[in-house]
Amino acid sequence: MYTIQSNASGTRSINITEEHLRAIEKYSLLKGLIPSNGMIDETTLETLKHNVKSYILSNKDCDDLVDLCTNVLYHDNMKVYGLKELIILYVGWKERTPSEN
Repeated sequence: MYTIQSNASGTRSINITEEHLRAIEKYSLLKGLIPSNGMIDETTLETLKHNVKSYILSNKDCDDLVDLCTNVLYHDNMKVYGLKELIILYVGWKERTPSEN
């Protein structure tokens, strides 16, 4: 289990599990998400939420995405700062974790 800070002051956080990170990897959720200017903003977060929601609605067998949405992406504390922290966590996790492909 990992914990990411979801605001700059550190008063809010979100728990992230290995399953959440695996779902991000499995569905390539971060691929092409960050714009060429590298700025992660509210639009980036909304795009991610929209993409995941669309995928869930078009596929019936994606309980891992539903869990990711419920516990992370649509968490009350998830804001742009939290998304940045999630991306940093995912990149570090990906570097340490061998690919299952």
